[in-house]
Amino acid sequence: MKIDLNSDMGEGFGPYRLCDDEAMMKVVSSANIACGFHGGDPDTMARMVRLAKANGVGIGAHPGLPDRAGFGRREIPYSADELRQQMLYQLGALKAIARSEGQHVAHFSFHAAMGNMVNRDPQLADLMMDAIRTVDPDLIVFVMPGSGIENAAKRAKLKTLALFLADRAYDAQGRLVARGQPGALVKEETDVRARVRQFLHDGTVTTIDGATIAMPARSILVHSDTTGSLELARIVRSEIEASGGSLAPASDIAA
Repeated sequence: MKIDLNSDMGEGFGPYRLCDDEAMMKVVSSANIACGFHGGDPDTMARMVRLAKANGVGIGAHPGLPDRAGFGRREIPYSADELRQQMLYQLGALKAIARSEGQHVAHFSFHAAMGNMVNRDPQLADLMMDAIRTVDPDLIVFVMPGSGIENAAKRAKLKTLALFLADRAYDAQGRLVARGQPGALVKEETDVRARVRQFLHDGTVTTIDGATIAMPARSILVHSDTTGSLELARIVRSEIEASGGSLAPASDIAA
């Protein structure tokens, strides 16, 4: 079975690096590239595109709120139209940089607070998905299974690829446990291996309170800002390969 392994990348700016992007690009099959608002800048974006090209990694836009200090994780009360323009601004910037390098943006993944705001507002989600479709109807939207964004993307006739987050805990409703809560981050190698193995073999995940729920995903996300993210990604990749699976970018998997 083909599985995509993706990571949010290029989330530093200027001389500041959040993780070893060069090494991570040799492990993953898809890169969600920060587009300059919560992280990234033109030079960093170009560097990420070139690294992706050199390593045969799929390129995706990873737009967030304009809040470097809060790393795009704090909600800011923008209007729906303001959020639409912010998203389009970032998507357009990465598409231009990618095209200049002979590459194309194949997928799209919201970052943190922007994604949370879109996900819980069906009208905002439809506005965003319609805008994405107008820019590029072939873009693949990364989604959480059963989420508002997934539903809106399907209404807009966009392709989707569901995510399993190897480094985050889930509750019984399939929602991510909020950062800062005990057990929200999963970092121990034994725990990560067990979770990935369960997902690959059974299509399920064990929640933070011990329940077992379905996890209908084909892409595994590792957050680059999680401590030890590079080793975590290597662990996930080794479990995929040990199970007989193979890595493939989102464009090779999404229907």
